Amino acid sequence: MTPKIACLLAVVALLLVGTLSPAAELVSRKGECGTIVGYKDTPLLPATGGKYHVHDPDRPEPKYVDPGPAPELPGPVPSDAIVLFDGQDLSAWEPTKWKVADGYVEAGGGSLVTRQPLGSFQLHIEWMAPATPATHMMSRGNSGVLLMGLYEIQIFDSHPVHDEQIYPDGQAASIYGQTPPLVNACRKPGQWQSFDIVFTAPEFDGDKLVSPGVATVCHNGVLVHNHQQITGPMTHRQILPYRGHAAKLPLALQGHGSPVRFRNIWVRPLGE
Repeated sequence: MTPKIACLLAVVALLLVGTLSPAAELVSRKGECGTIVGYKDTPLLPATGGKYHVHDPDRPEPKYVDPGPAPELPGPVPSDAIVLFDGQDLSAWEPTKWKVADGYVEAGGGSLVTRQPLGSFQLHIEWMAPATPATHMMSRGNSGVLLMGLYEIQIFDSHPVHDEQIYPDGQAASIYGQTPPLVNACRKPGQWQSFDIVFTAPEFDGDKLVSPGVATVCHNGVLVHNHQQITGPMTHRQILPYRGHAAKLPLALQGHGSPVRFRNIWVRPLGE
């Protein structure tokens, strides 16, 4: 393992400590798709004009859009894509406890981290939240795509079939802790879903931010972020500012104690 990757793993572990630390008391409100739970004792988000807190249950919930039936087979792969996982081979990733079976890999302990560092890119990934009910709603298909290991597109079972829903900035396809998706395009648990992400990496001059990261995201083919600015690294119940880092860092898939499955992962680096 290179020193750079070891450093990234340490950063990811530090960020995940916040997500797993004892939570303050949850509050809730009645929403259109069930009871929305969240927090009101967290910092106010500047991007909302100070109107909403981090993980605020009062933030407007995205309306539900049925994305259509789930595909049975993995989607096609462009000829110039780098295949990160084809259903069989994890050689593109650092050694892991995650297990490959029947054309998918299931999340286990720790995070799955690519060997190759990446900057700006187009990413396709297919994932499935478990159909078996979680012991706690916060563990319901909980995972995430960590762009550069730092900026998270949330994976979560946010289908409206459930009576309880997570805070809008933590639901499926949110930029975690920052921006909810434009709509909720989640399929039922136990069905395959997809993210298509176009990510522009942030740029720094030393530790000074020159331009922030930006993401355009489609969830199950439905646009849920349109050139959305990322305001800083992922964390739980807090706001973290940007800190200068390398132009390329590994991609990571978050292990969060939920047996989320993944298949058909490919990437196309941009701006090479």
